[in-house]
Amino acid sequence: MSDLPLIQADRAVPPPAATTTTRGRGRRLRLLSGTDRVVITLMVLVPLLLVVGLVWLPAGATVLLSGTNWDGIGPLGEIDWVGLKNYDDVVNIYPPFVPAVQNNLLWLAALFVVATPFGMFLAVLLDKEIRGSRFYQTALYLPVVLSLALIGFVWQLIYSRDQGLLNALLGTQTDWYGDPNVNIWAVLLAAGWRHVGYIMLLYLAGLKGVDPSLREAAAVDGSSEASTFFRVVFPVMRPINIIVLVVTVIESLRAFDLVWVINKGRNGLELISALVTQNVVGEASRIGFGSALATIMLVVSLVFITLYLFTVMREDRR
Repeated sequence: MSDLPLIQADRAVPPPAATTTTRGRGRRLRLLSGTDRVVITLMVLVPLLLVVGLVWLPAGATVLLSGTNWDGIGPLGEIDWVGLKNYDDVVNIYPPFVPAVQNNLLWLAALFVVATPFGMFLAVLLDKEIRGSRFYQTALYLPVVLSLALIGFVWQLIYSRDQGLLNALLGTQTDWYGDPNVNIWAVLLAAGWRHVGYIMLLYLAGLKGVDPSLREAAAVDGSSEASTFFRVVFPVMRPINIIVLVVTVIESLRAFDLVWVINKGRNGLELISALVTQNVVGEASRIGFGSALATIMLVVSLVFITLYLFTVMREDRR
């Protein structure tokens, strides 16, 4: 009789949760057939190989080649290591580099100060479910679908010196793409036209995810719409803001198609991406020198991408 309470106590003790979870996972793994395991392996392995082969290996090769004087023609065994000489030449004896950096910074400022706030403003308006909002969303997002090269041809119809719409309205004969004093501003307007739609879509998606109770609470406290947005809604969209910052920086660095279609990145439209192309695939064929320029772009991009990943991972931990 004295052993009965001990037996009942043993029966009352539940099994450890970890053991139950482990058994459940093991049971699910045993349910996977050989075909399922092959499919899962391929789904992980194929994208991984593509990312490594198309992103990481070329990026690593670019960094290594930036320390050489290879011209892309001789065998790899004859490559001479020059260390940081290419970087020194880029900064000190390469005249287009400074104008390219200035234009890239100007591109970033124009997108960040003008196009991005305007895209956010359009997103706020469309979030109010005004009449025809679907049409406006489609019309504003349509330029994003087009490539920058095609956008350059579209805006050529507006900027053409002889038959352009802008000169016809102003009654002038300005060469908007050819004049180095104005062509960068003309190109920035075309690029901003495309960027606005992209930012509008990002912020519109962020606004749809904001809890309506936050706005209702702010309205009860007597807060205006502008104050509610900047003090309540905008801080809540912090992950979206980081994404927009990274996208804007990358867009300013990878701006290539538009200027290359116009004049191959010369005559006032120098950009770092265009200089990379001129040196790698141009007549000069200076692979090492062009790789040094590309590495500079890579480092700047990685700074903002790291900031984005750090923010995302910190949000996931909360």
